Amino acid sequence: MKASVIIPVKNGGECFKAVLESTMAQQAPWPFEVLVIDSGSSDGSVAFARSIGCRVEEISSSSFGHGRTRNLGAQLTSGEFIVFITHDACPVGTKWLLNLVDAADMAPDVAGAFGRHLAYGSASIVTTRELEVHFAGFGVTAGMVRNDDPARYAHDVGYRQFLHFFSNNNSCLRRSVWEQIPFPDVDFAEDQIWAKTVIEAGYAKAYSPDACVFHSHDFGVLETAQRGFDESRALARLFGYILLPSIPRLLRDWVYLTGRDWGWVVCSSRPRFERLKAFAGVPFLCAAKLVGRYLGARESSLPAWLARAFSRDKAMQRA
Repeated sequence: MKASVIIPVKNGGECFKAVLESTMAQQAPWPFEVLVIDSGSSDGSVAFARSIGCRVEEISSSSFGHGRTRNLGAQLTSGEFIVFITHDACPVGTKWLLNLVDAADMAPDVAGAFGRHLAYGSASIVTTRELEVHFAGFGVTAGMVRNDDPARYAHDVGYRQFLHFFSNNNSCLRRSVWEQIPFPDVDFAEDQIWAKTVIEAGYAKAYSPDACVFHSHDFGVLETAQRGFDESRALARLFGYILLPSIPRLLRDWVYLTGRDWGWVVCSSRPRFERLKAFAGVPFLCAAKLVGRYLGARESSLPAWLARAFSRDKAMQRA
């Protein structure tokens, strides 16, 4: 078996159905399998997956873990390459899987590859542009990187973050590497911890801009703050990164991000009402993101109840 596609799901809804249909329609010159791991859906996701020929493994909601559940999926499959997407990441076209596996297979020392994320057509102006700008930074053609400059890696945080960025919303691992270095059992950022570990072990990492999935979220003010909190907390805990070292830095970043996002809105060709609505919301969403990041990096000094309430990831696991 060349590839195994693993999709964790809990109440994926109509989006999950589109994800599965697109996954099952992939065209490749080698066989692949699809495994769905359900952690307590009550919306018919399991029945639908089985109805179109997917293998399904059911686990309890309490046993779900971002790294733990993906390791289980890898253990239950046999592909030379292990592909991960989420129940809201829909493959674009019929060559997504082929392009992603080809990127991971471009050299024997490539431990894994990740693909580009595109915003859904209904996504906001800012969300769409953020994804475009972020993934443009990894190049316009498939390629791979490794830690060729250990001194820079040790001292340049930006370079280090670039090398260990990885996303299990759209990723592919070489099984032989995963067997040596499985995902850690953590609440958040299992993909980036894994990538950091394999890069430091001397492996390469690949990127494929042609292995695209639709994956985007438009969060409200509270959800944006919670997302910023979870990301910042994980980066501080797991990597020692402090995204916002001070209140003055928070204010400077708010001015910069608000201006940047306003610029994107003004230059957009979207309908006038949509642009006006987005323009009005930009300052509040930017503030929410930064406040969440500031508090997330200081989770240990917050009351436990407040830290729990601020975590969107924890709330979703409890749901």
